[in-house]
Amino acid sequence: MLSTEQLSNLRLQLLQEKAELEEHLDQNDNLGFDRAHYHESVGELSSYDNHPADEGTELFEREKDNALLEHYKLQLNNINKALNAMENGTYGKCEVCGKEIPLERLEALPNTTCCIEHSPDQRTSNSRPQEEGVLLPPFGKFDMDEKDENVAFDAEDAWQIVSQWGTSETPSDFAFTKDHYNDVSNEAEENEGYVEDFENFVGNDMYGKNITVYPNPQHEQYENALDEEGIMTSFGDLPAYEHDPYVEDDK
Repeated sequence: MLSTEQLSNLRLQLLQEKAELEEHLDQNDNLGFDRAHYHESVGELSSYDNHPADEGTELFEREKDNALLEHYKLQLNNINKALNAMENGTYGKCEVCGKEIPLERLEALPNTTCCIEHSPDQRTSNSRPQEEGVLLPPFGKFDMDEKDENVAFDAEDAWQIVSQWGTSETPSDFAFTKDHYNDVSNEAEENEGYVEDFENFVGNDMYGKNITVYPNPQHEQYENALDEEGIMTSFGDLPAYEHDPYVEDDK
C-alpha cells in the first residue's frame, strides 16, 4: 500500500509530465496537424512543381510527426488515466489482475496502471501497412506481364508512360549508361499500344480484311532485322504449308 507521501510525490510527477507534454505540443503547433494538408506547414500550395525526392522527404517528415503525435497523445492518455485512478483510490493496483504494483515500477513509470505481467506494451504487432500488399516489387498484384496471353494495360504500363515525362533518374544512374534520357524509363524499349512489332505498320479494315502495310521507319527496321536473320517472321520461318505459295516454282 502506497503511503500518502509516496502518492503525493507520484501525483506531482504525473502533473509535471502532463504540463511538459501540453506545453511541448502547444509550442510546436500540435506538430502541424492543425492544418489541413502538410503543404501548408512548408508554405507550398501544391506538389505540381516539386521534385519527387522532395515530396518523399516531406512525406517521411509528415509520417514521423504523425508517429510522434500518437506517442504524445498516448502518454497524455496514460497520465490522465493514472490521475483518475488516484482520485478513485485504485492507483497502485493492476487493473487486470488487481495485484499491487511494485513501488520501483511506479517510480520509473508513474503513468502505468498495470503490473509488468499485464503491460499492454509487451505485445508486438505483426500487422503490416496495407500498401505493402499492393506495392510489391516491382508493381505487385497489378503487374500482369507474367500471366499467359495477357496484354492488358496494367500498373507497369501506366508508369512507363508517366516516367517518360521525367523521373529522378539520369542516364548515369544505370549500370550500362543510357544514350538518351528517353531510354531511362522502365523498359523503354517495350512497345506501347501494340504487342508485335509489325502491328506498328500493318493495318486492316474492321472485318480483318484488306491487310495493308504502311511503310515507316519501324517497318524498315523490321525488314532489315528479318533479312539479317534470314527468316520471314520475327517468331521464325513460315511453316511449309504457308511457305510454299511464296516460293517460285522451278519449272
